[in-house]
Amino acid sequence: MISLEDLRSELAAAGNPARAADQQRYMKSAMPYHGLSAPELRALLRPHLKAFAPADRDEWETTVRTWWDGATYREERYAALALARHRVARPWQDVASLDLDRHLVVTGAWWDLVDVVAGHLVGGVLAGHRPDATPVILAWAVDEDLWLRRTAVLSQLGHGADTDLDLLMFAIEHNLDDSSFWLRKATGWALRQYARTDPVWVRAYVDQLGGRLSGLSRREATKHL
Repeated sequence: MISLEDLRSELAAAGNPARAADQQRYMKSAMPYHGLSAPELRALLRPHLKAFAPADRDEWETTVRTWWDGATYREERYAALALARHRVARPWQDVASLDLDRHLVVTGAWWDLVDVVAGHLVGGVLAGHRPDATPVILAWAVDEDLWLRRTAVLSQLGHGADTDLDLLMFAIEHNLDDSSFWLRKATGWALRQYARTDPVWVRAYVDQLGGRLSGLSRREATKHL
């Protein structure tokens, strides 16, 4: 398995400084970029992901945390997320892995990182271990950390007919009074996504919330209704 230092050297050699500056500016990121496009990054990571074969949960989590916490460029955090989502880690994507997910959300603290964790990692744990994971997500929905609350709202994006509506409503309604763009956008996104499954329910729920629902959330929720 390649070391983080060697990966950084590969990324730097493949990078594009002009694009890197544009990426950092667009993302409003304090952390700089190497300047790889998404397809270029996937291609560079492919052989390293293929070679990734942690012996157990501890090795997997340690590697993810090492790459994540040691990252000095944004693409290195994207690489850490790829390790976290790796197919070999599926047996370890359970309630115990939510501690790692919480760390990624709180320290990532920006949408490009948090939304991957919410939709792919937390969402997967919740889908596969709903009785044990639900209390954790309920607690995140009222946490002081904005990004944990956004994660709670977005945690069922891909659940379709299996969506726990009580959990969705709890996460939304406990954040309606927060004026943050990130929570209002997440609320609309979550409802818009569930509208693919049950548009009648979403329309009725939006009407029920009335003026408590921000204009942004309402527009996003009803975009395709």
